[in-house]
Amino acid sequence: MNLDRSVMAFAGLVVLISSILSLTVHPYWIALTIFAGLNMLQASFTGFCPAAMVFRKLGVRSGTAFD
Repeated sequence: MNLDRSVMAFAGLVVLISSILSLTVHPYWIALTIFAGLNMLQASFTGFCPAAMVFRKLGVRSGTAFD
């Protein structure tokens, strides 16, 4: 799995988990979903993604979006 797919999988996982938590634990967990969405939006414009930096340090091979 390359860096791009890892970032997308992580973002999807965060959205799913926070959605489930907002339905089962407390509605304020929806803030994590909003944060993930805003982070994906800003990364699409700036190319800066903290998750990509972490995955790169973990040794995930590069993709095309986050070089």
